[in-house]
Amino acid sequence: MPDRSHLTLDMTDPTTADVDLELLAEPRLVIEPGLGARVAAVAGPVLQGMGYRLVRIKVSGELGCTVQIMAERPDGTMLVEDCEAISHALSPVLDIADPIERAYRLEISSPGIDRPLVRRSDFERYEGYLVKIEMAVAVGGRKRFRGLLGPIEGDAVLLAREGARDGEDPNTLLPLEDIASANLVLTDELIAESMRRGKIAEREMKRELGVLPPPPPHAKKSDPTKSNAPKAKLPKAKLKAAKKPPPTNTKEHRLAAAERKRLGQTDPTEGD
Repeated sequence: MPDRSHLTLDMTDPTTADVDLELLAEPRLVIEPGLGARVAAVAGPVLQGMGYRLVRIKVSGELGCTVQIMAERPDGTMLVEDCEAISHALSPVLDIADPIERAYRLEISSPGIDRPLVRRSDFERYEGYLVKIEMAVAVGGRKRFRGLLGPIEGDAVLLAREGARDGEDPNTLLPLEDIASANLVLTDELIAESMRRGKIAEREMKRELGVLPPPPPHAKKSDPTKSNAPKAKLPKAKLKAAKKPPPTNTKEHRLAAAERKRLGQTDPTEGD
């Protein structure tokens, strides 16, 4: 049973934002085993019914036993008010289902800046950012990878691997179904992108609550699901310098033309 002294139960309303139902129902690629799977079976449907997506369940021995439930809106954002709403709604459901047969501390959190990537759309959204990936099945004799996230090709994601040796192709295709864990790596670009998305989500929530006026009809609405990842710098092709034609109006040319004119000769390069 959860220790209620550690729960924040101030809000019950689910998110009222427009929800992308396809993103909401998208299954996770990375799923936790054991106790985490039992908690996920209970928490997942509740979160989806409220308009949130389950990201990860982590059961640890911290403070006796802590159950961390990481969740987000389908657009990848998450506010403090969202965590409070989930805590209020989920706690009584866990009381009844009782997936963990001992006292535990329930913790609801956002995915964070260096978040885990658990769905196909996560890999698409964060293309161009630095990631670290651990595979359940080795690829090319190794299980751990770090590099820039590339596009998805079929059922695999392309990774521009760091630390490739001279003459070695850094681009590696990693099968999505064989990924054990994948996390973003904290960089200045990632922090800036996270702040941008957080501000957009906060502004939209205030508009929904009537705290802020709606935007003017002509205003362009920002899309928090759009990635502003820095574009990868492609190697520039070495252009061969074109040979310039030799000059035709030097002092020598002018003297030669004057001499031909004096002798009554015609320059075949001159027009009539």
